[in-house]
Amino acid sequence: MTAMNFTEKATVVLVHGAWADGSSWQAIIRPLQECGLNVIAAPIPLTSLSDDAGALKRTIARTQGSVVVVGHAYAGAVIATAIDERVKALVYIAALAPDEGETVAEVFYKDESHPMAPELAPDADGFIWMPDEGFANAFAQNATQEQLVISRAVQRPIAVRSIQEAAPAPAWKSKPTWYLVAEDDRMINPKTQRFMARRMNATVRSLLVDHTPLLTAPDSVVDIILEAARATIS
Repeated sequence: MTAMNFTEKATVVLVHGAWADGSSWQAIIRPLQECGLNVIAAPIPLTSLSDDAGALKRTIARTQGSVVVVGHAYAGAVIATAIDERVKALVYIAALAPDEGETVAEVFYKDESHPMAPELAPDADGFIWMPDEGFANAFAQNATQEQLVISRAVQRPIAVRSIQEAAPAPAWKSKPTWYLVAEDDRMINPKTQRFMARRMNATVRSLLVDHTPLLTAPDSVVDIILEAARATIS
């Protein structure tokens, strides 16, 4: 990929979902940089939606110029809090998009679960961990063995509070939005994804990829991020 002559040095902020950390974006970062964009992987604590929104706000504050914010899975709820006027576009990668007053849990369980989806339950401290077999069965069934080993090793649990807190008024009601629907997703029903994308009036790209295409189909993820950046920044 070559630099795309953006009119300004814009930044892409990448926000990881549950059971992941910033390293889940490793195959996305360099291609975006090579196209002339700054890139930051926002560290969110996964302790509550409010905490995660605060962490994203602090990350955006470290940038200059226009920003495109990208969220995977649970992080869809987080990026919807990015109301800063410098945020020009939101990109959802198989991500959850609760409306005002809804919770992440409500949209996550809106439609029937895939038979290979893991059983999820909080531990004694109120955190939900992904079972080891869940990574290969549903989180990223198209990943390599090495990717699965690393994903299991670096996983970070999500607090029940994060998925039970009502969402504020979402930025997708006023900002241009893109949505990558993962048609082979075993975590978030593709039917649910299509519903959320329609409700957001998003530009939709539907692909036969699993729940975590940032690992298993990174070129497609890069393409939709660049499409959003070209449309709103260049």
